[in-house]
Amino acid sequence: MSDIKGYFASSKAGHDKGTVYMILESDDVYVYLSDGKLRPTDKLKKKKLKHVQLIKQKDSDLAEKIEKNLFISNKEIKYAIKQIKTSAK
Repeated sequence: MSDIKGYFASSKAGHDKGTVYMILESDDVYVYLSDGKLRPTDKLKKKKLKHVQLIKQKDSDLAEKIEKNLFISNKEIKYAIKQIKTSAK
């Protein structure tokens, strides 16, 4: 499931319900998420794929960095999530 790296997802279950994250890693069952604040890139949130709602948008620049295993700062993720939230309004 590496094709969903770089996409945004919203939590459907748990205490973080409704929180928007960026998918940085994935496997068959889990996705590893970051929001740049409470879940920085060095402390990813592990969540079952069935507990997130995939948002059909991604930041192409960050997705490219993820695929190339380049460093992504928390600031970049926070900015990208902020852009997604403002475009949804």
